[in-house]
Amino acid sequence: MIILSKLADYGVIVATHLAAYPFRQLTAAAVADEVRLPRATVAKILKALAHAGLVSATRGAMGGYRLARDARSISVAEVVAAIDGDIGLTQCSVHVAECTRTDYCPTRPHWTAINRAVEHALAAVSLDAMLTPAAFIPRRRAATSQPAAN
Repeated sequence: MIILSKLADYGVIVATHLAAYPFRQLTAAAVADEVRLPRATVAKILKALAHAGLVSATRGAMGGYRLARDARSISVAEVVAAIDGDIGLTQCSVHVAECTRTDYCPTRPHWTAINRAVEHALAAVSLDAMLTPAAFIPRRRAATSQPAAN
């Protein structure tokens, strides 16, 4: 099972929530309350998303956060990378120096291609697409009625 970090998962939730309200400036506290996540966690996520240039922050009484770009141009991969860094399904594919098997591991070269495939899949999904609940549900094919043969 491949699992994103809890913080990256929450990052997608927060970014998708901001995408749902593109014309509102939302405070970290308001976002936290609306998505039902701890305020400190949301503040940490928003700081990371701002650092990555995915959200813009405005200070002051009328301040808050909003997406820095249109939701159609921000991918889930960008949000995950802003929180977790490079996408890597194995420790050795991201932290090469920490693995003692690097020189002779027969599977290591293949993880790079697998990581790229996962990154491309996440990059293909925009925050805008995440707003549509049925966007990823496969459509049922209409049953073709065949006349009964006599």
